[in-house]
Amino acid sequence: MNSAPSPTIPTGRVAGVDYGRRRIGVAICDAERIICSPLCVRQTTGDLEADARFFRNLVTEETLAGFVVGLPVHADGTDSAMSVEVERFGAWLGRITTLPVTFHDERYSSREAAGMLAGVGLTRGRKKARADAVAAQVVLQSWLDSQTRGERPRPLDG
Repeated sequence: MNSAPSPTIPTGRVAGVDYGRRRIGVAICDAERIICSPLCVRQTTGDLEADARFFRNLVTEETLAGFVVGLPVHADGTDSAMSVEVERFGAWLGRITTLPVTFHDERYSSREAAGMLAGVGLTRGRKKARADAVAAQVVLQSWLDSQTRGERPRPLDG
């Protein structure tokens, strides 16, 4: 990581992203940044142009101001093996959408998402399909909460 300041996300709707090699969970918040909810799960195809089209359409359809990407770090806060891949994805996302991208600690987001889905009456398969979007919601809500506390986001390598 370099020490360049993280881009500020201007006022408006923000998408939270839980990146995975097979699935990418997406959550969205309202323009006032009060409430966020899971939006969808994108199955990765290896087709970068199709993925770029998906995210560009998302920007237009949801009138996004930026993205918050969950950064997988170890329990002690140090980078994980997946951190570099996620940072690469975030840089790509910023390039193809021309929107600011910031990272937010995603420790325990998958576990919290599983807990949120635990008793909602979905089959195991439907829970699994929804879990990535709920994990993105957890990351986005945590970022929103950190903004009200005035915490600085993790910088994006340039």
